[in-house]
Amino acid sequence: MKTVLAVVGGALALFLTIAMFGGAGWTHPPMAAKQTGFRGTGMDLIRTRAGNEALAEANRAPAPADPADAGGDKASAVYENVQVLGDLSAEQFNRLMVSITEWVAPQQGCTYCHSTENMASDELYQKRVARRMLQMTQYINSSWKENHVHQAGVTCYTCHRGNPVPANIWFDHPVQSAGKFIPRNNSQNIASAEVGNTSLPYDVYQAFYQYKDTSEDAVRVNATTALPETKGKPIQDAEKTFAIMISMSQSLGVNCTFCHNTRSVAQWDTSTPNRVHAWYGIRMVRELNQDYMTPLTSTFPRNRLGALGDAPKINCATCHNGANKPLNGTNVIEPYPELAHPTISASLPVGEAKDPIPGTQTPTPKPTKP
Repeated sequence: MKTVLAVVGGALALFLTIAMFGGAGWTHPPMAAKQTGFRGTGMDLIRTRAGNEALAEANRAPAPADPADAGGDKASAVYENVQVLGDLSAEQFNRLMVSITEWVAPQQGCTYCHSTENMASDELYQKRVARRMLQMTQYINSSWKENHVHQAGVTCYTCHRGNPVPANIWFDHPVQSAGKFIPRNNSQNIASAEVGNTSLPYDVYQAFYQYKDTSEDAVRVNATTALPETKGKPIQDAEKTFAIMISMSQSLGVNCTFCHNTRSVAQWDTSTPNRVHAWYGIRMVRELNQDYMTPLTSTFPRNRLGALGDAPKINCATCHNGANKPLNGTNVIEPYPELAHPTISASLPVGEAKDPIPGTQTPTPKPTKP
């Protein structure tokens, strides 16, 4: 009997060993590593090869439309109420309108922004928002070309990816108040996808991405001297710093060493150049949220606003979508020079917010986890 049990046990152990090394799902997937810093410091980016391929496919830029003739009558002379793109020729204008439809509302078509009864009408709020978004795109490509977007630029597709509402937007989080036996949670200790499903604070976008006048050292919690000379920052600030770093890491699909040398994370002289781009990117996001998104609050209908009545806002993932370079670094602005610089200035949109005609409703964005 002992001999039989020994044989069975040995056979079972052999089977499990073979399954461990050769069974489906047991083997280590093929990995791809890219060095991002000094040798021997662990500064590298490691992904699975399949993950790399999926990420590249998800960030593939669409083919540009065929060029249009710059001659002929101006769009402002052919069409009514062309406030931003009136300097383009009518053919260039039509080409861009077709491209925007493919970038933003391929299912809904032209009537997502335009009234079928009067294409020149500003009745639909989508048209007024789109006008301001065109200005924002032109501003990014001109004012942030040197410090952040460089030659690649951005178009409507960079954020929208074929959706009327970009997938990666955020709203202000309501503050949970203490009541009876329920303590105030300080906007943390609840797993949130915004911060990598950790229990870190989930309201960090409000703290770091909302206002241009955010303190320059808001994210810094490390001491700069060996011994304390002034009152330091509380642990809650450190938790917010970790939270925003995790969010940025997710948004760009990278780890900490993409920007930082982990020997001394705070030091700039040993960090990678990517950290400089990120520094400017944070300030660009703040500026866009304060100057372009928040002023549209009264233009959006109530069902497009957050729980606190605030407009949708931008973070790093809005453009990057998990890639360290949006759309794999493709130069998307060269085929559309009209989006590379401001054309005709237009004031903020005004008027009552109205939903589109039946059958062209805006998809409701997925609710943000608390």
